[in-house]
Amino acid sequence: MGKGVRVVWVAALAGAGFVPAVAHAQLNDPKPGQGAPQSAPQAPQDATASDPQQAAPIVTDKAFEEALPKLSDDINAPLEPLGGFQKPAATPNAAPSAAPTAPATPVLQAPAVVDEQGFAAAGPEAPEMAAPLPPLAEFKVAPVADTADDSDKAPTIRYTTEVDGLAELRLDDEFRSLSALQHGKGKAANAAMVSARAREDEKLALRLMKSLGYYDGTASSSIAQNPPNSGNLRATIVASPGKLYRLGSVRIESDPTNPPGLLDRELNLNPGDPIQADRVLGAEANVSLRMPQQGYPFIELGQRDIVLDDATHTGDYTLPVTLGPRASFGEIQTAGRRQVFTPEHINIFRRYREGQIYDSRKIDDLRQALIATGLFSTVSVEPQRTGKPGPDGTEQVDLLVRQVAGKARTLAGELGYSTGQGIKAQASWAHRNLFPPEGALTVSSILGTQEQALTTTFRRSNAGKRDRTFLLTASLNHQDYDAFEAFTTTLSARISRDSTPIWQKRWTYYYGAELVGSNEDRYNYSLGKRDRGTWLIAAIPTFLGYDTSDDLLNPTRGYRIKANLSAETSVRGSVRPYARGMLEVDGYYPVTSSIVLAGRVRAGSITGVSRDDLPPSRRYYGGGGGSVRGFGYQELGPRSPDDKPVGGRSFNEFGIEARYRFGNYGIVPFLDAGQVYEGTMPTGRNLRFGAGIGGRLYTNFGPLRIDVATPIARKPGESKIALYISIGQAF
Repeated sequence: MGKGVRVVWVAALAGAGFVPAVAHAQLNDPKPGQGAPQSAPQAPQDATASDPQQAAPIVTDKAFEEALPKLSDDINAPLEPLGGFQKPAATPNAAPSAAPTAPATPVLQAPAVVDEQGFAAAGPEAPEMAAPLPPLAEFKVAPVADTADDSDKAPTIRYTTEVDGLAELRLDDEFRSLSALQHGKGKAANAAMVSARAREDEKLALRLMKSLGYYDGTASSSIAQNPPNSGNLRATIVASPGKLYRLGSVRIESDPTNPPGLLDRELNLNPGDPIQADRVLGAEANVSLRMPQQGYPFIELGQRDIVLDDATHTGDYTLPVTLGPRASFGEIQTAGRRQVFTPEHINIFRRYREGQIYDSRKIDDLRQALIATGLFSTVSVEPQRTGKPGPDGTEQVDLLVRQVAGKARTLAGELGYSTGQGIKAQASWAHRNLFPPEGALTVSSILGTQEQALTTTFRRSNAGKRDRTFLLTASLNHQDYDAFEAFTTTLSARISRDSTPIWQKRWTYYYGAELVGSNEDRYNYSLGKRDRGTWLIAAIPTFLGYDTSDDLLNPTRGYRIKANLSAETSVRGSVRPYARGMLEVDGYYPVTSSIVLAGRVRAGSITGVSRDDLPPSRRYYGGGGGSVRGFGYQELGPRSPDDKPVGGRSFNEFGIEARYRFGNYGIVPFLDAGQVYEGTMPTGRNLRFGAGIGGRLYTNFGPLRIDVATPIARKPGESKIALYISIGQAF
């Protein structure tokens, strides 16, 4: 039995990897004088059966040490292979407790074929592993259908928010506009989300209190069911501001200014003022804005320092300032890949003289004037230090104008319709700098059912002086209206100062000369029928305007005054000089932020000539989209025996609108009145009224106008409904 026990332990050690060495040591250790072990040795008695204290070891320590494989003395050497290792075959259906009854001859069987690392060779490969992969195009990429039940949605809890302690500081509205709880609109997936929002609102309450100078303020939040056991929550934010901190001392670290105390005056922070964030930031911004307006273009503000004292609840304020040199205006320099203007032409735009104290407002004005030319893709004006001394201890600062030319050619179009004038399409092509500097050539045309025209215009902007424009125009025009039909040729020259949407001016004017040749038909009262005639007209037109409105295309407040006076002479057989004059006043008053009342009064007079000696195209007419709406174009006033308008020598017009705007749309109810008279002065009698409503679509280039109106107390032959479509307000 002893030999069997030893084999059992050897077999057990085989499972741990020690079998080959130990078995070799035991089976190749014959007794002295013997060449080989006996074939059938007697098994000794089990020593442990009679005396456990005297039991001999199964494997002696010396035999165990000798059986261990020799290892390299180098600890960094790779591990030796486990040569000869074989994994014992499992005995199927073997009872775990069965003891072997024969010598462990299975241990001595030839080892199975093993790989280099001592593992049994792999079996044959499965056919599926050797098969080629399917083509990529046959691979199914359709997502698995979502079989989730839509009814199993995430639960939603509702909550309310209460804020305590901020209303006294007038922070309640600002807190609610920034609150995470408020932005959640009273809904959350779970209570943890409500709690997280409440913690964010705690931090918000602290920031808001500190922004007003309450640096000892505290804020806490709590979540409770409301009512109890209902599942609905109430989130409560409680803020306690504590004591208000005020400025203790105010100190500016800077070089002295000229005049002295300039920085202190512009900062305007004083001991005792609350340490409010918006007030401090606003004071520093005022320094950055105002100092460049008073000769310091290179000023730089450092990082402020406020040292709080929780005992006195005060804070000492310190602001380092790098003042830079006091500057005066120098020369104009230019830079850029595609320059438009030379320094000499840019000097026309400036509203300062060299040597004057630097003022950033003059720089903004110069940049705005350059932008208003429309010739630049980008343009900037930057002060540049020169190191050259200027007057009164200043340093001369040049202005660097960086310019990149924009597209000089423009195509534009406009389409409109009104009762009496029909459809009118206008198109124009312009090269804004064909004759540098700022010499533009424009060719425009009108194609309408009752008017056709072709006009060529040369325009020199900023002609020798800022905002002064020289205009030379030649045009051919055909008009065919109920009042007259005219073929007209016009040559005109004008010098003007005009407003533009970018550069709206308070005072505007023009003066010039016109030479007009016109062939027109008229009703000849002497003959009792219509006939045609040709007139040669020379005129010296003038205009003066004053504008306080806030917008050129869509005014909402202010007023405008316009006056026209033209000295003219008409030649048809004899010379007949006369004068044409007109005065207009427009006013705009905002009733609310969305409603504007707009009103207009206009009157005109022609003196020095009888109506029948005037060319029909030079008379006054009333009615239409720019006059009294509800009536057709030129429909108001005296009529000839053939029931066509003949015009007059005077007129008056009145209009009022209520412009209601919502977003980019508007509704405008209106009432107009007016009349045309044969005499030289408007009498105000027999006024005709028109009423209607309009729609507005507000765009970035002005409002698109659609007006529908009807005459009040309509007479036979007058329009029932008048429609007007155009760009811009009626006045």
